[in-house]
Amino acid sequence: MARFTLHDLAATVDARAASGGDSSYTKKLLDKGPEHCAKKFGEEAVEMVIAAVENDRGHLISEAADVLFHMLVLLKSREVKLEEVEAALAQRTSMSGLEEKASRKRD
Repeated sequence: MARFTLHDLAATVDARAASGGDSSYTKKLLDKGPEHCAKKFGEEAVEMVIAAVENDRGHLISEAADVLFHMLVLLKSREVKLEEVEAALAQRTSMSGLEEKASRKRD
């Protein structure tokens, strides 16, 4: 079986975002705007946390898939590419997690 990647999923999100009609769930989410996409992502993240707390492996995997999908839709709604997120992650790997966290701007 071929490996399915986040890049494959991002390409699917891009293709469905460009599609016409009412047959695409992705398109419907995007048409409701970034705020709606953010809310949906948050709902899915909470569902993933609940699945993790319940220690239900299958449910956790399913919810993790939902989180990744909705994250990509949210990024798309704000015109942020997966490659930009990967670049930010790559920069962080040059130091330990504790050093990286300490180097972030303080609010």
